[in-house]
Amino acid sequence: MTILLVDDKQENLLSLEDMLQAPNRVFLKALSGNEALKLTLKHPDIGLIMLDVQMGDMDGYEVARLLKSNPKTKDISIIFVTAINKEEQYVLKGFEEGAVDYLAKPLDVDITRAKVRVFEKLYFYQEELKHTLADKDKINKQLERFMFVVAHDLKSPLNGAIGLLNVIAEDERIKNEPDLHEYMQIVLTATNHLTEMITSGAGLHPQKRGRAAQRAGGCRAAAAAAGEAPVPAGACIRAV
Repeated sequence: MTILLVDDKQENLLSLEDMLQAPNRVFLKALSGNEALKLTLKHPDIGLIMLDVQMGDMDGYEVARLLKSNPKTKDISIIFVTAINKEEQYVLKGFEEGAVDYLAKPLDVDITRAKVRVFEKLYFYQEELKHTLADKDKINKQLERFMFVVAHDLKSPLNGAIGLLNVIAEDERIKNEPDLHEYMQIVLTATNHLTEMITSGAGLHPQKRGRAAQRAGGCRAAAAAAGEAPVPAGACIRAV
């Protein structure tokens, strides 16, 4: 995890870095609020900010407020570190500006390390969740593309069968036989219903299904033109 340390005194930064050193941590250091803001935009992998409240150019409250107002940095955890303003009203102000915790100087080594470990675990849990959701989204998109192609492959022969059934249903020999005519209407209703089920099974707007089917059809048509064996639906998923 990348941790940004912000303090306008170099010795405080070095002391805090030494206190929190661990094999799986990378530290960035800023001597002002402006520098801290620049670093957070430059390093999107920052998982925690240890932010001093009292600084010359811009205090910690202002830095936190600006970070929380930016969509790119609003989710970074912030721990305020301060030697003064320990009263309840100032602590509450820190939380209102976006801090998730508050540490008072002089820092207790064990407490500081323990709190950082908690936020470190939270950071990795959140990263794992992001990857899981990204994988889920990727799989869902693959399934959608597969459904497009399968729906097209099923509907093509089914539409041909429906067309032939309509021709047969209009034949005078069928119309003159009430029982046969009724049976044909039942078959047509069932096949049309099946077509609707396949279409709805694709799960997206008809225009999107049409584009996907067109691309999939083009994929298989290209293979046929090249004299290759028929291409199964799954093989054209990437083309869609």
